[in-house]
Amino acid sequence: MMHLLKEQYKLIKDTRESLFQFCDQIQAQDYVKEIEGFGWGSIRNLHVHVAECYHSWLGKFGLKESAQMVDLNKVGNAKEMRKLFKEVDELVFRFLDTYEGRFDQKISGKVSWQEEEEQLTPLWLFTHTMTHEFHHKGQIVSRARQLGYTPTDTDLIPPEKHI
Repeated sequence: MMHLLKEQYKLIKDTRESLFQFCDQIQAQDYVKEIEGFGWGSIRNLHVHVAECYHSWLGKFGLKESAQMVDLNKVGNAKEMRKLFKEVDELVFRFLDTYEGRFDQKISGKVSWQEEEEQLTPLWLFTHTMTHEFHHKGQIVSRARQLGYTPTDTDLIPPEKHI
């Protein structure tokens, strides 16, 4: 099962790279430009939020590691954001290796917005982080449109077009 999940994550990585290639065309001041009323404020902040979600759910909750918070001032464009997501990639594969053959094991832990502990499975944690990323990918593309950019197709990359 985890081999399948690793292959699925590779599809996510390829699709993320197509989004990064589009974001490479966005001027740095637009990448970090915050708009009031827009969730997380900017494209950069959305990307950081996605990376922190992986660290929080897979790293902190799943692997019981300390969560990494990102200094927004150190990430000003898609090239720098790719470095942050290399760490995410390593975390994801470490998480999948750790729970190899135990995708339905219950993991107990605290979440910040509730008092009682939560019990979640590695499969749930992995699925949540990926769907969360795709949700925010749509917001990033929408935000780019608001800034006057014409996005490329950022849907899931077909197998024959892998990057």
